[in-house]
Amino acid sequence: MEQVRREEAREGTRFHNGRIYTLDRSGTVAQAVAAWGGWIVGVGSDAQIRAAFSRFRAVDLAGGVAFPGFTDSHVHFAAFGLSLRTVNLEGAASLREAVARVAQAVAAAKPGTWVWGRGWNKNVWPEGRSPRKEDLDPISPSNPVALTSKDGHLVWCNSLALTRAGVTADTGDPPGGQIERADGLPTGILKEEAKVFVSRVLPPPGDEEVESAILQALPLAHAAGITGIHDVEDSRVFGAFQRLHRDGRLSLRVVMGIPEQDADAAIRLGVRSGLGDQTLRVGFVKIFSDGTLGSQTASLLEPYEGQPDNVGIATRTQNELQVLVRRTSEAGLACAVHAIGDRANRWVLDAFEAAQPAARRFGLRQRIEHAQLLHPDDIGRFARIGVVASMQPIHCTSDRDTADRYWGRRARYAYAFRSLTDAGAVLAFGSDAPVETLDVLRGLHAAVFRRDPHDGRDPWYPQEALTVEEALRAYTNGAAYASGEEHVKGSLEEGKVCDLTVLDHDIVRDPSSLAHARVRMTVVGGQVVFSR
Repeated sequence: MEQVRREEAREGTRFHNGRIYTLDRSGTVAQAVAAWGGWIVGVGSDAQIRAAFSRFRAVDLAGGVAFPGFTDSHVHFAAFGLSLRTVNLEGAASLREAVARVAQAVAAAKPGTWVWGRGWNKNVWPEGRSPRKEDLDPISPSNPVALTSKDGHLVWCNSLALTRAGVTADTGDPPGGQIERADGLPTGILKEEAKVFVSRVLPPPGDEEVESAILQALPLAHAAGITGIHDVEDSRVFGAFQRLHRDGRLSLRVVMGIPEQDADAAIRLGVRSGLGDQTLRVGFVKIFSDGTLGSQTASLLEPYEGQPDNVGIATRTQNELQVLVRRTSEAGLACAVHAIGDRANRWVLDAFEAAQPAARRFGLRQRIEHAQLLHPDDIGRFARIGVVASMQPIHCTSDRDTADRYWGRRARYAYAFRSLTDAGAVLAFGSDAPVETLDVLRGLHAAVFRRDPHDGRDPWYPQEALTVEEALRAYTNGAAYASGEEHVKGSLEEGKVCDLTVLDHDIVRDPSSLAHARVRMTVVGGQVVFSR
């Protein structure tokens, strides 16, 4: 402390007059934190920190309630930024409303140019059916249209888009994907890996557009109290993050996932998990094992309710999955595997168990992304094998009706936060934005109350609810552990980064205040990046 005390005051900041939940192992609650050069150099009472760091610039928390900065452990950050510029079908209450929104966008587009958007959800539409190309064709005769579903695993196309993509009655299904057909003809819905037909011909956003989308998303993330993310996008986005970091414009911490199609290149280069610095680092290889609940493509042990021939889509065989996980782990790269259905989760756990020797040798933090439906026999395996459950609690409330409809009584072990916690598993929470909102407080509410704060319904399987502190730890301690950074992040202690999220209500003392609490201030590396 003496050495720090002698440094120029402009290098240091003390945040005081708050109630600060450090979330350290002792559960310390402080009033003030001092930071120098972006790192915490003191935690204590207002009097202690003022006496030790009197020359530091003072930032008054004005009675706010502070926590370690929130980390979103599963987000498509650039896609979220880009989604702000596309046709937004979130909340469309019917197929008719969705088509009307698309029609507006088509009317504003130049003939021949692509119109794309996202967010439609057939599971809430009163029409009771999947959309088809015929719904779009009358309003888009001169523009190819491609619309990604809310969960991101389906693309709804018009006829012109299918033609541009080369999808005809004779086109075969790709491995791990399906072209939906009726009477042998494509309906306009491309499932899972069949989306590649459109992605190959859809003009990708340029580098400048990706950077601009990230910059547009940054203030929204900070307004949600987010100081760090685990991003699950592609090399183009990674490049954009690198350029922004180089130019000093990346104001949050990024753990970057490597898409599975780039795993071999990363292995050849000798890239390992942890490469980088405290602002931008390599985290894991993102792998898919199945589809989603909303698309009824999640891989199940037993068929979907009312669909006796449908057990979902396994995007690779069990052996292929094991080979990929083992090869990646033996190269020193952690794996983050998307698994929604109970069969997919079992297969992924099997693959991680087989790769345990390599994971232990390199200290890898293997993780399952989503872990939405689990067989009770597999819950204890997360802790035994050392697998992080990277989950998005907002899915619990937004998907409850769909889960009941298609999983029936199996939904008792859907979004099994309490069962996993009691079994000793580490949880890391995120949003899956733009699939869901970036709002961390909404996610915390879903984890604690298992219901939407606005719909007035009873909690959904309340025995799986967490306490506020447990849910907070999943956005802080658990997120840091998942990326192997618990020694520098996740709690407010000397020697760790000074990342703070400050709220206007004490959600620990009064959990009900989660329904109306707001972020008052967000601090990254000792710098205030958001203040309401």
